[in-house]
Amino acid sequence: MITVTERFLKYVKMNTKSDEATRVTPSTEGQLELAKVLVNELKEMGLEDVTLSEHGYVYATLKANTDKKIPTIGFIAHMDTSPDLSGENVNPRIIENYDGGDILLNAKTNLILGPSVSPEIVNYKGNNLIVTDGTTLLGADDKAGIAEIITAIEYLINHKEIEHGDIKIGFTPDEEIGEGADHFDVEYFNADFAYTMDGGAIGELEYENFNASGVKVEINGRNVHPGYAKDKMVNSMFIANEFISMLPSEEVPERTSGYEGFYHLIGINGSVENTSLNYIVRDFTEEGYKARNEKMLEITEALNKKYGEGIVNTTVKEQYKNMKEKVEPEMHIVDTAVKAMEEAGVVPNIKPIRGGTDGARLSFMGLITPNIFAGGENFHGKFEYVPIESMEKAVEVIVNIIKLYASK
Repeated sequence: MITVTERFLKYVKMNTKSDEATRVTPSTEGQLELAKVLVNELKEMGLEDVTLSEHGYVYATLKANTDKKIPTIGFIAHMDTSPDLSGENVNPRIIENYDGGDILLNAKTNLILGPSVSPEIVNYKGNNLIVTDGTTLLGADDKAGIAEIITAIEYLINHKEIEHGDIKIGFTPDEEIGEGADHFDVEYFNADFAYTMDGGAIGELEYENFNASGVKVEINGRNVHPGYAKDKMVNSMFIANEFISMLPSEEVPERTSGYEGFYHLIGINGSVENTSLNYIVRDFTEEGYKARNEKMLEITEALNKKYGEGIVNTTVKEQYKNMKEKVEPEMHIVDTAVKAMEEAGVVPNIKPIRGGTDGARLSFMGLITPNIFAGGENFHGKFEYVPIESMEKAVEVIVNIIKLYASK
């Protein structure tokens, strides 16, 4: 049997960084290459209904080995890695029996991972950590989840004494650019409910996430020769600065936590004639979410009254909603995951996702899908790492969930 670590180290070598600029699905060729590798593995393991969709989604089924009435459970992970940093030529290494101190990731740049950079790393003293070489991200988000799901399925295949119903597997592209559920075929997947293995540190269990929108602000100026500009020029960059200053300065990602929402300016491109601002807006409550979007529109209206109608144009696009309202009526899904963790010796840490997962959108598409830890820390950056022991526990949790539903 191939270990979860061996699988993980194989998958991270493949560059699957997503790219929203391509406007195709999957957005990059590397994701499709990984999808084909996964399809071959699943077929070799003997799974049924192994499918690679036209948009690069991988589906498979481990058929039930009992006639008992057991729910059909899905397990989902995403194949892409974040566009925030290179995923090419990932060079992972294992730090055995981590001593709690500093780890030199890259001698050339003197890049060090340790408690000063990542305080929680001391919790993994004595664990075996997989780290980067300090030039790329690692890809535990979410190749750890893929490796954990496939390893758990192989364990069930090799332990036929464990009763289970149909188990569905889904691997999605482009989650990191918010498109992971765009072409997910919920009807074809045909699970009663599912779990994404896409959380962070060991013990994380999440069924609440932000309500999310993307907001684009286009500001139209008027350019004339600066020597003759008095009372004629309208500098769109100054109006953009005014727009930014009219939002609450404390309600930004770097100054919020827990259940606090925010406005996040993620891009700006400007000239005298035209400036565009790209924001993402996040809030856990429906009321707060609506209020934040309305705030953006109110600022737009105020600036148009000041500078002239049509100077500022703002477009709000909903991205995903808080899955809590869909999960709470079916809390057995969360309760079973809690028990599965406890039986694996893992302390559950139920917390809101300060972000989103495929599961958020899938829950509103008819497939209730809370999120379980994959084990990694410091996602999307050079300091990303994953304890091997956390991945092994995630495999155990998947198996325990399946056992618990079979025993009911």
